[in-house]
Amino acid sequence: MTDTPTVTRLGRAPSGHGWARAVVNHGTVCEVLRPSEDGTLIAHTAGSATSLQVTPVAGDWVRLGHDGRIHAVAPRSTALGRGQGSGHGRQVLAANIDTVLVVVPLDGGLNTTMVERLSVMAWDSGAQPVLVLTKSDITEDGGAENTATAEHLSPGVPVVPVSVFTGDGLDSLRTHLTHGTTAVMLGPSGAGKTSLLNALEGTSEAVAAPGRAGGRHTTTTRRLHLLSSGGGLLDIPGIRSLEVAAAQTSVDDVFTDIASLAVHCRYGDCGHDGDGGCAVEEASRTGALDVDRLATWRKLRAEIAYHRRREDPAEMADVRRQWKAVSKQARRTTRRPGHL
Repeated sequence: MTDTPTVTRLGRAPSGHGWARAVVNHGTVCEVLRPSEDGTLIAHTAGSATSLQVTPVAGDWVRLGHDGRIHAVAPRSTALGRGQGSGHGRQVLAANIDTVLVVVPLDGGLNTTMVERLSVMAWDSGAQPVLVLTKSDITEDGGAENTATAEHLSPGVPVVPVSVFTGDGLDSLRTHLTHGTTAVMLGPSGAGKTSLLNALEGTSEAVAAPGRAGGRHTTTTRRLHLLSSGGGLLDIPGIRSLEVAAAQTSVDDVFTDIASLAVHCRYGDCGHDGDGGCAVEEASRTGALDVDRLATWRKLRAEIAYHRRREDPAEMADVRRQWKAVSKQARRTTRRPGHL
């Protein structure tokens, strides 16, 4: 008889016994929490992850053996990831999450590129994005104008301006952190993610003031915190590189204005970059579409294509052949007349 999964503060566990939720990964050892039969929590357990094909990350469900080791990692329902600077595929930051809190600070003004790129990462995870604008107390209108701008940049995503000093917006944010759900905070260093956790829960996680060059890392590991609401919240280190490795559909989820214009292009596979009869470029020329927004879309599309090539040896080999052909042709055209 198959066990029915129950929803606890740790979320929905896989069917069967022996499953625990990874709280933080310390290299070859994971710190985990295991729901008891009545839905309450018991103490931390350590399990070795050295022989696993998939390295657990915070949020993973892992099966513990009687030897105290992790014997399996359950398939992930959702996964938040990013492109690695070295180009070696996609790095998973958190697993089995229901909500991605895209945390963007308002000190220095709203960074529109950051909103767009982090929103694409959030949509690509398979979870529901929520855009959180921190430090709203420094704005004259409490972040109302920035909220309207953010709603335009990321259609369909709830936008919540908050201040950890005045408490504004915290109750609205708590409505997205309900019993049995797991959320993760995604944002740059210095955005106020740890301060936000402290304000929501009355905890005292260490925070640091931003440096001259911008934010400073306070959180150095990815850790799952249990909330009084009955849910969980993952605090992960700040994102410094906004390199995106996502599906094109995730870009379309954010750039719905470009996607809706694209249906009017002359060609179904229009690249919106010099193609004839392009409705997107025409809208950009007339001012109906912001020029910077189209530029960001193009950059994201190029990054996605790059990561796809890196993960497809055949496609990468074909690109190299094209590069060699172009290079050879360039050498021929620049060779001096009569030079052998």
